[in-house]
Amino acid sequence: MGVTDCHVHINPLWEMLPEVRARMDTRGAAGEIDGYLRDPAAFLAYLDRCGVERAVLVNYVSPRVVGYTERANDFVLDYCRGRADRLVAVGGVLPEGPDPAGAVERLHRSGLKALKIHPPHQLFEPNAYLHGNRGLRELYVAAERLAMPVIFHTGTSVFPGARSRFGQPLLVEDVAIDFPRLPIVLAHGGRPFWMGEAVFLARRFPNVYLEVSSVPPPRLLDYFPELARLSEKVLFGSDWPGPGVRDIGENLRAFRALPLPPEALEQILVENPRKVFPPPAAPPTGG
Repeated sequence: MGVTDCHVHINPLWEMLPEVRARMDTRGAAGEIDGYLRDPAAFLAYLDRCGVERAVLVNYVSPRVVGYTERANDFVLDYCRGRADRLVAVGGVLPEGPDPAGAVERLHRSGLKALKIHPPHQLFEPNAYLHGNRGLRELYVAAERLAMPVIFHTGTSVFPGARSRFGQPLLVEDVAIDFPRLPIVLAHGGRPFWMGEAVFLARRFPNVYLEVSSVPPPRLLDYFPELARLSEKVLFGSDWPGPGVRDIGENLRAFRALPLPPEALEQILVENPRKVFPPPAAPPTGG
């Protein structure tokens, strides 16, 4: 198969605040989300049915807006343990903690492959290190040194308490300039207000990738008419089971139905995700 879904929410939903959990879409063909959370083998079987080889499991820390604590990191590390060939563990570190850089390094040693920054849910701007947030700078420095991708939520959020203005993609420009070796992923492509900004950043910076999860695939070419020309910088993602995303397989089929050249589909679905989230190296064969 080779396809990677670069944005899946296998999260500890029991930590979610009730008013936030009510916004999650857990119906449809994949309605057994609670069962999948407790049984990685069942989730992998679901990915098989959807035609997906790997999934990037996007977790983060947002105790005030969503309810997720640092235990989300423990959850995703345990969930992905022994399954790194198919599941990519993503977690988060709050910059106001006592040692953000040390926390990033410990999580990296434990198997975390990428970090998620969700400005509308964490209530700070991506470039807040320019205005006194020293912990955020330390976080980026550590991630750049370790070559850990940082996934930024860009665009709006409908969850109660979220501050959507922090999701403007152009705020990530400073990060791309100041940390040029840091792999950066712009989740959701700035939808629905700032698509042009997200495209601009992906075109301008070699280390910035555009990820198109949560945008309905039939509308992608309306929002990103030059998607084929930008295909070497684009990542496929579903945002399942986020609002309006009922099934990964259905989302993937709709994406494949877009009038894109086969080489562009291969880049977006297979090649680019392997660059940004490299699979584990195969063990050497005996001679």
